[in-house]
Amino acid sequence: MKSILKSKITYKFFLFFFGIFFGNQFTTYAQNKQLQSLTLEDGLPQSQVYAIAQDENGYLWLGTQGGGLARFDGKEFKVYNETNGLASNYINAFHTQNDTLYIGTKNGLSIKTAQKFLNIETPEINKIYTFENQILLLTVKGVYTLTKDLSVTKVKLDPEIDNYNTNDGIYFDSNFWLATQNGLWKFDGQVSSPKHIEKLENGDFKSIIGVENKIIASTFNDGTIVFNSRDFEDQILIREPLRINSATLINNQLWLGTQHDGVSVIDINSWSEIVSLNTTNGLSVPDVKQVYKDKQGNIWIATSGGGLYKYFQNNFKHFNTETGLNGNRIYAVHHSNKAIWISNSEAGLIKIDNFGVHDIDIPEAFSDVKIKTITSDNNGNIWAGSEGRGLLFRGEITKDSIVMDTLKKSKLKFPKRIKIAKVLCTDNGFPFDWIRKIEVTNEAIYAATYSSGIVKFNYNSKTDSLQVYKTFAREEGIEDLYIIDMVKDNDNSLWYVTKNGHLGSVFNDKVTHLGNVLEQNVQINSIVFNNETLYLGTAGKGVWWSNDDDFKIFKKLEGAKKGASENIYQLIFDDQDYLWVGTERGVDKLELDKDNIIKDAFFFGINDGFLGVETCLNAVDKDDNGHLWFGALYGLTEYQPLEITQDTAKPKLFLEDVKVEFKSIDSINYHSNRVLKLSPDQRQMSFSFKTVDLDHPNGIEYRYKLNDNEWSPWSKNNSQDLPELNFGAHDFYVQSRNHRWIMSEPLKFSFFIESPLHQKPWFQWLLIGAAILILAFLVYLYIKRLKRKNSEDKKRLELENHLLTLEQKALRLQMNPHFIFNVLNGIKAMAPTKPEKMNETVNSFATLLRETLVNSRKDTITLDQEIKTIRHYIEVERLMAEQPFSYHIDIKTNLDAEEILIPPMLIQPFVENAIRHGILKGPREGELHLEFTNTEDVLKGTITDNGVGIFSSQQNKPKTDHQSMALTVTKERLESISGANALEMTEIKLENGSIGGTTIVFKIPLETDY
Repeated sequence: MKSILKSKITYKFFLFFFGIFFGNQFTTYAQNKQLQSLTLEDGLPQSQVYAIAQDENGYLWLGTQGGGLARFDGKEFKVYNETNGLASNYINAFHTQNDTLYIGTKNGLSIKTAQKFLNIETPEINKIYTFENQILLLTVKGVYTLTKDLSVTKVKLDPEIDNYNTNDGIYFDSNFWLATQNGLWKFDGQVSSPKHIEKLENGDFKSIIGVENKIIASTFNDGTIVFNSRDFEDQILIREPLRINSATLINNQLWLGTQHDGVSVIDINSWSEIVSLNTTNGLSVPDVKQVYKDKQGNIWIATSGGGLYKYFQNNFKHFNTETGLNGNRIYAVHHSNKAIWISNSEAGLIKIDNFGVHDIDIPEAFSDVKIKTITSDNNGNIWAGSEGRGLLFRGEITKDSIVMDTLKKSKLKFPKRIKIAKVLCTDNGFPFDWIRKIEVTNEAIYAATYSSGIVKFNYNSKTDSLQVYKTFAREEGIEDLYIIDMVKDNDNSLWYVTKNGHLGSVFNDKVTHLGNVLEQNVQINSIVFNNETLYLGTAGKGVWWSNDDDFKIFKKLEGAKKGASENIYQLIFDDQDYLWVGTERGVDKLELDKDNIIKDAFFFGINDGFLGVETCLNAVDKDDNGHLWFGALYGLTEYQPLEITQDTAKPKLFLEDVKVEFKSIDSINYHSNRVLKLSPDQRQMSFSFKTVDLDHPNGIEYRYKLNDNEWSPWSKNNSQDLPELNFGAHDFYVQSRNHRWIMSEPLKFSFFIESPLHQKPWFQWLLIGAAILILAFLVYLYIKRLKRKNSEDKKRLELENHLLTLEQKALRLQMNPHFIFNVLNGIKAMAPTKPEKMNETVNSFATLLRETLVNSRKDTITLDQEIKTIRHYIEVERLMAEQPFSYHIDIKTNLDAEEILIPPMLIQPFVENAIRHGILKGPREGELHLEFTNTEDVLKGTITDNGVGIFSSQQNKPKTDHQSMALTVTKERLESISGANALEMTEIKLENGSIGGTTIVFKIPLETDY
């Protein structure tokens, strides 16, 4: 057997050797801690984690020893144990298949589907393996198979296998390979009927992996064997590490979990160790049970006693007390001379360079104080400002060292560099001890104090002389002395921001105080310039910017995306012009367009490798390589802008629970195309949906819609209740997006709510048909009754019309005797005195009487006929009148008088009244005027005389039966034809107040003979 020995140089030996060679130049090298631990404090039920698996939905499942089963979504753990139906709280193995989780426990197999567990008793299970849809259980007593009916059958292989631990197995290169307590085995054929069982090697084999044409078999005590799958003799022995618990192939690297040495990562090309993770660089315990890579590329490490670890493969490198720092809280960060200087809690200064982490010797007065700012001058000297102890100068001076040359008997001068450290405070001439920020310009050094303004000074280290030039305070124009940050622009102007939100600058010893430029009443924490644009970070109001010449108008930095927090502690631009924003949650990397609108936002928190969590105020800087250094509460983090491929796959969305009337349904496959049928009384639906993102669980957002309605706004709420749903078919849609705003495919859930009997179509059509029949019958009865009523109404109307006609004729007959009576009385009066006139009157009367008799038998006559009769009547009256009078008749209708029809003898009573009771009784020569006009539907007649007035005449006439019979009869006739208000009688008033006559106006419906 060929073998090689992989030698290891321990970390402590390396440090010892390097320390002897370089003396006390450094204490320890700060390795990159890329491990995040998850323990009992985070919700893990037990610190001994033996198994890890990830299901199709993205959940990470953890098997513990005594704590049961834990499900992790990147944010919190959900625990299942024996009280929930689990076979045992001691779990060794997992296998996931679709929505089913197979759990290998101390007491056998547990199968979890939805919220239920099915337990099958077997010996303790070490591993679960699948082959051709067959599930193999590797137990402490051989191999078992799980059948489709969920029963188990023991596989008879070999006595040395059947009664002992089987730890791992694979099917590779047409053979089965088993790693057992008693050795490494190989056989072909079916599992149920194996052939050619062969033991290849003795030993306690824990893991077996097949890759390309090689088998990698790891043992507990004898290292790892790598051999050709068809030639066992062609092998390599990797002697270290020993006491291997598991082996996992990740990205062409072999990750070995050991009992005493943590994790050893082996390159499978050179078979040499490339990295190790153990108690010296992040793990709290050395016993690693399993290493697992999830779908997002994260590597998880299960330990016995230390809980779960997440290993980051990203651009961040973290430093804390475990990697050489004196404390975790970083108050100030500064880059100078290819080194990073930091103030470390209240524990002095730390320098980090290519040789490691160095604890800097400083005066005792500065060893236990908060150093809140660090900078360097043009000579590379370090300046630090503190809370209450003033300034620290640390640099070098050159002094001549004199050496005697014994041969030439002369003195030689050699320059010697001497390191010095000097504290400048109120005890030795510096005006203030509380220093917030230090900036160095070409001419001087400026120190911004906490509440006393800005001090301009210089210090000569060779002569140890301090010169304070000026203090800029209220008298010089700084209205708010509580300065928070101060920076220098390209013109050597100093810009400062304050606690009360003020902005100002100092240039050529002149203060320009701009005041509260944001108008937000908020503290400004940070200030930075980039390409002539000024950016301000506030305490609760986000980032603001201005590119005005005088920086008086600021706008808030906004866009389609936004940062993780509005509390800004740090601002810095990298070499790619990304704006990095430090907050209490981590850091945001913002991509800005030319108009300072956020195009994209990348958040980095603890789940992304930024382990410092909350950043410290203005503790940030950039080194010569473009690396960013962030000071935080839990250490120092370096960002190296290297290209690391990130998984940008669409997030997976699934329905976690569906409830009907507040009860979960377990009998439906949420992902199928089936339609859930619901009864009419099941009109309340509840949906719980989920996208698991182990890296950014807080960045997941959801939206939903029902049927064809609009999508809801994006929110972090992952459940939705739908009460009082309408009957019929419904489609519920839900969609998620991750922190990068990459959206999942919409998930659709269809369901149908049966309509109640009264809303079913066939029942509704039946009701409609019955209603139509009933309505038709009712309509028939109604029409029949209406016809009967119409017949009765017709008869009644015909009778009423006949009676009305008779009444009209009776009225005319009432008028005719009255008219004849009046004429005969007139003729009688003329007989004694005017016989000739009497004869003319009798002839005219005969003509009038004949026309009257003819017209009285008709219902209507033409207006022309009525006017002719009126003319004859007027002529008779003129013959009988004792005094003459004149008359004229105007026809102003737009129709011919022969076409207009009116009732006969309608006008004559008004003419008679005008002549006999108006004109003939008047004091002046009588005038009678008749006028006829019309509209589209009314004929209007006007009779005007200049007599004594109708009302005066009626008062002076004796009360006789026939006195107003004609007018009464005619008025009744008009009301029967035209209704009320068809007749108007008015007296004409003269200017002197006397009566000048009468006007009678009547209106009747216009009727024509066509």
